[in-house]
Amino acid sequence: MSKILQTIGLTKSFPGVLANDHVDLEIEEGEIHGLLGENGAGKSVLMSTIYGLYRPDEGKILIRGKEVVIDSPHTAIKHGIGMVHQNLTLVPSFRVWENIVLGKEIKKGLSLNEEETLRKLGELLKVASFEIDLRARTEELSLGSQQRIEILKVLYRGAEILIFDEPTTILTPQEVDQLMETFRSLKKEGKTIIFISHKLKEIFAVCDRVTVLRKGKKVGTLPIEEATPEKLAEMMVGRKVLFSLPRGREPGEEVILKLENITTPEEKGRVTLRDINFNLHEGEILGIAGVEGNGQRELAELIVGLIKPQTGKIIFQGEDITFLSPKERIKRGIAHIPDDRLRRGIIGDFTVWENLIIGFEDQPPFIKGKLTLNHSFLRQFSAQKIKEFEIDTPGENALVKNLSGGNQQRVVLARELSGNVALLVASQPTRGLDIAATEYLRNKLIELKNQNKGVILISADLDEIRSLSDRVLVLYEGKIMGELSPQSDEYQFGLLMGGKHIDEAFI
Repeated sequence: MSKILQTIGLTKSFPGVLANDHVDLEIEEGEIHGLLGENGAGKSVLMSTIYGLYRPDEGKILIRGKEVVIDSPHTAIKHGIGMVHQNLTLVPSFRVWENIVLGKEIKKGLSLNEEETLRKLGELLKVASFEIDLRARTEELSLGSQQRIEILKVLYRGAEILIFDEPTTILTPQEVDQLMETFRSLKKEGKTIIFISHKLKEIFAVCDRVTVLRKGKKVGTLPIEEATPEKLAEMMVGRKVLFSLPRGREPGEEVILKLENITTPEEKGRVTLRDINFNLHEGEILGIAGVEGNGQRELAELIVGLIKPQTGKIIFQGEDITFLSPKERIKRGIAHIPDDRLRRGIIGDFTVWENLIIGFEDQPPFIKGKLTLNHSFLRQFSAQKIKEFEIDTPGENALVKNLSGGNQQRVVLARELSGNVALLVASQPTRGLDIAATEYLRNKLIELKNQNKGVILISADLDEIRSLSDRVLVLYEGKIMGELSPQSDEYQFGLLMGGKHIDEAFI
């Protein structure tokens, strides 16, 4: 194969951060090339520079051996480079064909030439092996279908090199498989694909070669047949990583938490929970699976007291806590890792020690008397938590916003587990974390389980749910579609996540 894209010594820095450090990358024409690395390794910055979102500080970009200057996405498209971002950029009220051609419309006089547009897009659908109604409203389609529209947008603009940045985050297992098929179809058509992913399983499923970055530098490139999950993880982290965790002891019989016939009020911007019923036992990790936006956040906030039900009861350790405040629930041993640590878990302009006591700042031994902080205890407490949770920080007086995402999450975890915890509601606890931080946090959840605590694990990562949970409930549009064993086939999960009962697959 000939080299369609190269970077030579590509370097990009931001204030205080060397994001890409003299990266040499070679992409062969017609291959699917995986790009791996921990958070902050420089993957997205490298691809964004190639796509023209950033200008490199040093180095060269070559297309088919010829040096080019890419100063904008518009220039990138001219050179045949398109990028499909993780966050969709569609206009929901537009029809499919309108989103595809937006900004590059086919006109007849001053009007859009819908007939000619549909004819050309019909040919494009055949090339991409897509089945999609071009006249459908975009907002009526599944997330997987909307992602196909994004792919069609870059193909319509003539892209020969397609960059995908974490494209499977929002997809069901079936939709992930469809995307992998799309990659294979595009490869057959002669397209070149660069696939950024943190999921090793997906890299092995579809890639020809894989490049690993660590701390802004290229560690190496391997043909996929020479790679193993263990080898790639060690290249990413710099040490061996444990992939399988012991599940720990079996759950006990005592019920820690019981939700009875819960329905929440209809409210703009929130998913309505409908007829929620389940028990959580001591020493149990109960997984909550589902495509994001189907009521996971609302369920977590209901349990910790941030929203109140319209009907039903919440029973915690035998006590009705339905209308207790979040503060009262914290006192009773309910802890919470929120799904968005930056907005809901930490205060970036506060120090490490200040973030470690949020929620406890008005209670002994953190205060002396009524209003005076017990600074000697706070220093001792902070030092202990920094050591215990291995928080990489210059000290307790460092601002939390200056820590890495993994260390910010460790601050949240240290605070939430510092009390007498009986129940942890963990929402997307490893989102955005690299392999090492993910391994650490998952071990903490297993530790809680082995201490006979209860854990509700809400995650968009189905592999994480299946590897850690004792039972799994699947949410769809605010309803529990069913309960599955973690060992259940992932297609059963996919059916429930897509709003179908398993029996419907055989009708």
